[in-house]
Amino acid sequence: MRGATGRVLKDLAKSFAHEGWHVTVISSGPVAGETRESGIRIIRVKGAEKPSGALSYIWVWVKMLYLALRLKRRHIVVTMSDPPMLVYAGYIVAKYKKCRHINWCHDLYPEVMPALDMEMPDFLMNLFVSLRRKAMKKCDKVIVSGRCMAKYLTKDGLDARRVAMVPNWPDLELTDPEMIDMEGVPYEKPDVDGLRPFEKQLKTKQRFRILYAGNIGLAHPIDAILDAAQKLEEQDSDVEFVFVGDGKRFDYIAKERSDRGLDNIRLLPYQPISQLRDILESGDVHLISLKEEAAGFVVPSKLYAALAVARPCILIGSEQSETAKVIRDFKTGCVVPQGNADALVAAIKKYRDSGEAWFEAHRGAVQAREVFTPKQSIDAWMEKAWDVVKNDLGA
Repeated sequence: MRGATGRVLKDLAKSFAHEGWHVTVISSGPVAGETRESGIRIIRVKGAEKPSGALSYIWVWVKMLYLALRLKRRHIVVTMSDPPMLVYAGYIVAKYKKCRHINWCHDLYPEVMPALDMEMPDFLMNLFVSLRRKAMKKCDKVIVSGRCMAKYLTKDGLDARRVAMVPNWPDLELTDPEMIDMEGVPYEKPDVDGLRPFEKQLKTKQRFRILYAGNIGLAHPIDAILDAAQKLEEQDSDVEFVFVGDGKRFDYIAKERSDRGLDNIRLLPYQPISQLRDILESGDVHLISLKEEAAGFVVPSKLYAALAVARPCILIGSEQSETAKVIRDFKTGCVVPQGNADALVAAIKKYRDSGEAWFEAHRGAVQAREVFTPKQSIDAWMEKAWDVVKNDLGA
């Protein structure tokens, strides 16, 4: 699963199955079907891999709800954030099946939609907010990935006792390099000339690399990054920007790179999971971006991957976001305002020119990765689940 939420869902589902739970995951994909993996039943309804437009989302939502209602009752239904308003589908299933409901909230819909440039008439926005509130208030637990999101929901009227904060976690492959990917490809060691496979794809000597790894979506502002790249190019700096992943802004970056003649930008598609550590370790500094108006509604997972390989981070976004708070708490990087290319250039130069600044952020990342581990987050998640069902199980 490429997306960060898909990967943490996979890890959590495997943990449930390992504990003896019967786990069924309902998802969507280009082809409908059913598979089994690591004791998990995975059922996919047919839907566009990258839905566009409200009708495509609604159709997938309806099919997932219909399928969930036909399945055998389980003790818990867990809903995520994509497709939007899945929490309300979970509310319907939990009410009809008389089971517990946990909403794992990664992106808060519909409130995040304006930040994604998705326009909606006021009456529809008010309707969906009302339905979201109703569904969440009936949840046995709402698990969020950031303090900013928990604060927003409690201010919005959700009982604080129903809200729990469990941080997302880095890929298990980053915490155990000997793990293999889903296709059975082992972790690739550097070959004899000292170049890792990922480095060979770039076909360039190592420069001071600013790495953006993961989804480049509408909630992630990148104009300041492009402007900073242009300024550094004009200064003949040895700094390069490497984007690895995809998303709705990927083609825009490619066009801007061509139009501006920026030779210090590299674009690569998603890479095999077996090369994940190589990719992340290749960056001297990791970039994370989030629109300021999305703070409290979205928590990027890129931070935890950067911490897992002990790299300094630069966040382009709000000082009030969960990402900014973690960076400040552990002194693992800095935060620059959205749209301020000069501030971004200054931050990059600080880590490029000062070994003391780079190693201070590196040491902070080393401390943080001991806190944000897969085991601690998954154990916390499992504890919340057991608390929800313990009365049903006679505990």
